[in-house]
Amino acid sequence: MKILLIDDDATFRERLALSLRRRGHEVWTADDGDALGQAGDVSPDGVLLDLRMPGEGGLALIPQLRELCAHARIIMLTGYGSIATAMEAIRQGAADYLTKPASLQQILTALEGRPQEAEEETPSLDRVEWEHLQRVLADCDNNISKTARVLGIDRRSLQRKLAKYAPSR
Repeated sequence: MKILLIDDDATFRERLALSLRRRGHEVWTADDGDALGQAGDVSPDGVLLDLRMPGEGGLALIPQLRELCAHARIIMLTGYGSIATAMEAIRQGAADYLTKPASLQQILTALEGRPQEAEEETPSLDRVEWEHLQRVLADCDNNISKTARVLGIDRRSLQRKLAKYAPSR
């Protein structure tokens, strides 16, 4: 499957692209600046699109992506999910809407248009906490002190939690 991954978070984008390539998919990556050019050149089968990006944002790109690659399944992927944005994404033409953290299997299932399995939709509390910490840390430009203040915990506790490996589920 040819997949176009559009996300402004370069680290997330490259890690997900690597995982998808390891599964045998052809993956092109773009931030919002060159996304439409890539879509026109690649004609992807699937598009993974971040909701919150500088500039127009993911919602504004959906109609343009629909024009460029009408056959592609567009999957909105966001760390800031809400019912309102999910409904707007589907109304604009997205095929599915996933909130981060989404597993690779959930993403592939959405790209293939298969229904999600209920067991995979519920991550463990440890997993949700770890992903939330990572998201807030990224929002705070990897500043541990600022992240601890935002989360309302002391810096040492945050460092202990961040030192742990990500829970598998």
